[in-house]
Amino acid sequence: MVLDILLYLSILFVMGFIGFSVKPSPIYGGLALIISGGVGCGIVLGYGGSFLGLMVFLIFLGGMMVVFGYTTALAMDKYPDTWSSKLVIWGFLLVGLFMEILLVYSWADCDYMGEYMGDYMGDLILSKNSGEWVVYDSDKSVGYLSEDPAGVAAMYSYNYWLLFVAAWSILAGLLISMQITRGR
Repeated sequence: MVLDILLYLSILFVMGFIGFSVKPSPIYGGLALIISGGVGCGIVLGYGGSFLGLMVFLIFLGGMMVVFGYTTALAMDKYPDTWSSKLVIWGFLLVGLFMEILLVYSWADCDYMGEYMGDYMGDLILSKNSGEWVVYDSDKSVGYLSEDPAGVAAMYSYNYWLLFVAAWSILAGLLISMQITRGR
């Protein structure tokens, strides 16, 4: 079930980049890139990186939406072209979609993916336990801890100054860009 969801997310990921590469207008290219970024975060979540997927979704996509919002407002056409307005763009999108479906069909035809890619690669793709764990030693026993909570604890305890500098830099960049574009 999880592998099926990851397969469908991978198909959406590739289709989003196909939509980005055949963009007729900057506004639709940015939209396709944002959708692909969100689907990529879902793929990271599917492989067990819950904290990384959430942080990329919040920080990266939040920043992308701000940047694409500003650039779209500055370079907006009055009547932008859509994907269906040009036959060539629609043809590229359909050819890319056909190739993706053909690839998925050829992979789904075999019982074991190691048939096409070698035994090691097939085992790597079909691995169900892909989460990473860290061993910690307390006073009385040895235990396991997932990497995500350990990374969060390290980020907020040892690198608090880096978070403060990053937040201050983002605020300064936002204020500077607002001052530059205020008169236009």
